[in-house]
Formats: sequence, structure tokens, C-alpha cells
Amino acid sequence: MIFKKERTHISRNIIKEKQKNNIKSGKTLTQKMVQGGAYLSSLRVIRKILSLIRLVIIGRILAPSDFGLMGIALLAMSAIETFSKTGYREALIQKKEEINDYLNVAWTVLIVRGFTIFILIVSLASYISSFFNTPEVKPLIQVLGFVFFLRAFHNIGVVFFHKELDFRKVFIYRFLGVSANFIVAVSTALILRSVWALVLGLLAENVTSLIVSYFIHPYKPRLSKDFKKAQELFGFGKWIFGSSILIFIGEHVDDIFVGRLVSATALGFYQMAYRICNMLETEITKVISGVAFPAYAKIQTQKQRLQNAYFRIMRLTMAITVPLAVGMVFLAPEFTMIFLGEKWMSIVVLMQLLAIAGLIKSILSTGNPLFTGSGYPNYQFYMQLVRSLTIIIFIYPLIVHMGILGAAWGVILSMLSMLSIWYFLSKKTTKASWQLYIEAFWPPMFCSAFMAGALYLFKMSWEPMRQSLSAAIFTFLMVVITSIGIYLAAMIFLHKYYPKYDILNEIQLFYKTLMKRRGD
Repeated sequence: MIFKKERTHISRNIIKEKQKNNIKSGKTLTQKMVQGGAYLSSLRVIRKILSLIRLVIIGRILAPSDFGLMGIALLAMSAIETFSKTGYREALIQKKEEINDYLNVAWTVLIVRGFTIFILIVSLASYISSFFNTPEVKPLIQVLGFVFFLRAFHNIGVVFFHKELDFRKVFIYRFLGVSANFIVAVSTALILRSVWALVLGLLAENVTSLIVSYFIHPYKPRLSKDFKKAQELFGFGKWIFGSSILIFIGEHVDDIFVGRLVSATALGFYQMAYRICNMLETEITKVISGVAFPAYAKIQTQKQRLQNAYFRIMRLTMAITVPLAVGMVFLAPEFTMIFLGEKWMSIVVLMQLLAIAGLIKSILSTGNPLFTGSGYPNYQFYMQLVRSLTIIIFIYPLIVHMGILGAAWGVILSMLSMLSIWYFLSKKTTKASWQLYIEAFWPPMFCSAFMAGALYLFKMSWEPMRQSLSAAIFTFLMVVITSIGIYLAAMIFLHKYYPKYDILNEIQLFYKTLMKRRGD
């Protein structure tokens, strides 16, 4: 009954929306995107704060080799998951018509897939541990395989939250799982002081999310044998499947080569650097994709609105990720020494290189929701194909000659290879001129230059090794806050003399929409 009322409410909103003019309709979609971004951004910020605190605490307790073992286990899981991805969730979101008849068959296929993955992971654990010459990783892989079995049973009805841009409930659903992960991982790390703390944290997150999914949405899935609908969903999802395989190759082939050619300890160093320097950029792009994909799907036939929405997203992405990358490059040594300790100092250069790769990735990631939401998932496939071929060609000789630094350079080369493809395909989809791209890029770079200059001057006289830990942490936080202030001041100055760059107005819209939402 609750579900029917919700659907009726949604239908009434659609009728009212059609009665409004196009301008008002555009504002409504923008408000939905902003509200969705607010909830997802809040979730990502909380998640990354908890993740960073967890990394700092556990990083001081565990050895780099422990993180390497966990990295190998997660790598194995990710590989098997990727090569069995259906793309059903994306297909359900992208569908313009009602999806009720498709939910049960999608849920059924996901359960079969989850059980199959679980059996495969348990069966292949010994072979994977032998490949990486790390027998101690076998029990980790087998226990983590149960995670896929749990994920398969999540309530498929939560897909409506994304389809209808109801990200408030997405926030609740995911936040509870993330909190469970943090509490269990940190507490067990202090007690067990072993890699099993990371495993138990991940299990706790998935058990919590599974339970919450049935409380937060009233849909009750059932098993279904309607495989014609499954085949129809796969018609769209096959491109998601193909792209997922190529994304896995592009994002994890460096991990495979580092773990295989160097050592599990080297992989621990590499993955710690990757997690930290891509932490914020990756989560920001996930927020944007989560909000933009269903929004693009709603306006995919309206080219002008699609173009406007895309470059609004582009400007916002660049305004956030450019200063983040600059800050990571300048403050990597101080961050590592203060928060992780001297045993992690060898990852500083890695962090700086991977921060540059993260910035390029944030640009490219704006294309994924655009292509998929506009009904062109094959475009993302082509981009990932170029990336995968590039990294496969270069990663082995780079690692042999440069070690784990070579892996970072391989990632940068693979990202650069995608840029021209991304530009051509996004330009084709949005019918945009090259000037719109330049207008999105140069303002945050200009403002970040002021921030970089201030950081350089301050670092000339700052020696955190001569401070106590508490004083060094306080100084670091003050430096970060001051840098943000300098960047924002430069933004205000730029907006005054170049009003065409309206990012500040969009932030103001963001704030007003949040206030309105609270008052509803």
C-alpha cells in the first residue's frame, strides 16, 4: 500500500511537471540534481572522513604487507565480479517506461550471479594465492567471497531511489553500512591487530546494508523465470558489462603487475597511496555520476538542456577537483609524515603522481553518466578500450624499469590516452563548442595557482618534524583551511571581473535548495 501511494505521488508530480513550461521544468530538474548532490555529497564526505580516520588508525597499527594482502583479496573479488556484471541496475534506471515488471527477474539474476561468484571465489582462492606467491591470502579471499552472496539479496526496490532522484534515502541506506564498517574495523584492529579487522569491517557493512534495504523500501522482490525481460535488460546492460571489464583492466592491471612482479608489501604501499590521493576526487566523481546519470536519462532527447546540464556538472567538477589535486601534490610529504608515520614515507612521490592521474580521471568521469544516461553506453566502452590497451602495452616495461613509480606513470599515460576520445564523444553528444570546455577548465586552474603559490611559500619555513604530533596536526589543518580560503578568495575576485563564470551563483543555488528542502 505504501509503495502504491509513493508511485501515485510520483505520477501526479509527472502530470504537474508536464503542465509547466520548459524553463520551469529545467529549474525543477536542476533542483532535484542539486538536492541529490547535497545528500550524496554529504554521504561521500562522511564516508571519506570515516575512511581516512580508519586508514590513519589502522595504518599506524598494521604493516604495509597487511594492506597488500587485503589488496590482493579485494583484487580477486573485483575481477570475478567484473567479469560477471549484468548492467541491470543501470538499465532499470535508464528505462523511460515503468520498470515494475522487470524488478523480480533482475533480482533473480543477481541472486544466481551472487551465488555463482561465491562458489568461484572459494574454489579459486588457492590458485590466486599461488599466483601472487602469498599463501596467507587464501582464507581472506574465501571469507570475503561471502560478501557477494550477501549483496545479491539486497532489495532491488532501492533502484527507485536513483531513478526518481530520491537521494535522501540513498544517504540513509548507505550511511548505516559505512558506519558499521568503521566501528567494526577500528575496534577489531585495536584488539586483533591483524588484517582480519579490514575483512570484518567489510562484512559488517554488507550485512547492515542488506537489512536496511528491506526496511527503507517497501518493495518485496520475488523469484521470477521471465527470462525474456532479462534478455531485454541485457541488451542495454551488455555495454555496461563490456565497459566494466575494460574499467577493471584499466584500473587494476597495475595492481596485478605490482603484486606479481614486486611483492605484496609493494602493493600495500601502492594501494595506500592510490586510496589517499584519489579518495576525494573519486568520491566527488561518484557523487556526480550518481546524480547526473538519472538526470541525463530524463532529458536525453533535449539537446540544449543536456548541454547546459553537462557543462554545469563539468564546471562544478573542475572547481572542486583541481584545487584538491594541487593540494595533494604540495602537501603529500607533510600528510604522510604526520598522519601515517615514517614507515609510509616512500609513498610520497606515488601520491603526487597519482593525484595528477586523479585529476585527469575526474575530467573523464563526467563522460560516463552523460553517455549512459543519453543512451550511448557503447561510447564509454570505446573510451575504456583505449585506456585498457594503453596500460596493457606500457605497464610491464614501466614497472620493470621503475618499480611501483612505473605503475603510477602507466596510470597517467592510460588516462591521457582517453582524453581525446572523451572530448570527441562528449562534444558529439552535447553538440558543444570547444570554447565551453575552455571556460570550464581555466578558471579553477587560475585560482588554484594562487593557492599553490601560498603553499609553496609556507612550506619553505614549516618543519613538522620539529613539532609535537598534536601541534603538527593543528598546523596542517590550519594550512588546509587557509589554502581553501585563498582559493575561494581568488574565485570571488575572478567572479567580480569575469561574471560569465557563474560557479559561485550555482553554489548559492545549492545552498538555497538545501534550505528549502529542510523547510519542506
